[in-house]
Amino acid sequence: MDEKQEEKELIDRAKTDPAAFGELYRRYVDRIYNYIYYRTGSVGDAEDLTGKVFFKAMSHIQSYKHMGLPFSAWLYRIAHNLVANYHRDRSRKQELSLDDLPGQIMPKSEQHPETRAVRSQEVDALLAQIRDLAPNRQELLILKFVDQLSNAEIGQIMRKSEGAIKSLYHRTLLELREKMEEDSSNAEH
Repeated sequence: MDEKQEEKELIDRAKTDPAAFGELYRRYVDRIYNYIYYRTGSVGDAEDLTGKVFFKAMSHIQSYKHMGLPFSAWLYRIAHNLVANYHRDRSRKQELSLDDLPGQIMPKSEQHPETRAVRSQEVDALLAQIRDLAPNRQELLILKFVDQLSNAEIGQIMRKSEGAIKSLYHRTLLELREKMEEDSSNAEH
């Protein structure tokens, strides 16, 4: 049995069997938590919102219809809506603590302290620029680099074609580069 068919059967069982929903939870909780954490910058809020995503999913699993998309796309859509509400309700900018970032973004190394300090400043500047991007561009970067999803998977989650995702990704990287170059030239003056 292929993975899609197995997931479909698990979802069908989850409509009546809480243990099957528990398996869906175990499969996706870390990915949904990471997505929410990088959108909110708060461990506590990410935990609360992740719980709400799965509560909402469990409450509405009866009405879930297989549309050829992975179950994770439905969960990400719920998470996206809850995060949008979170930001609207709080009307504040996303803040990420650099101390909480995983090693893949800020690798630990045995570099000379000056080299590490320069690298840390570069990462700080990049994160500041990312926080200033439009929410859909931040979401794209999180799905691409944190969750390491393909353009096709990101397209399903963001309800865009794979081509639209590639285009948005390209424009986002160009915008980031321009902002970084602008900051660099402003720092020199």
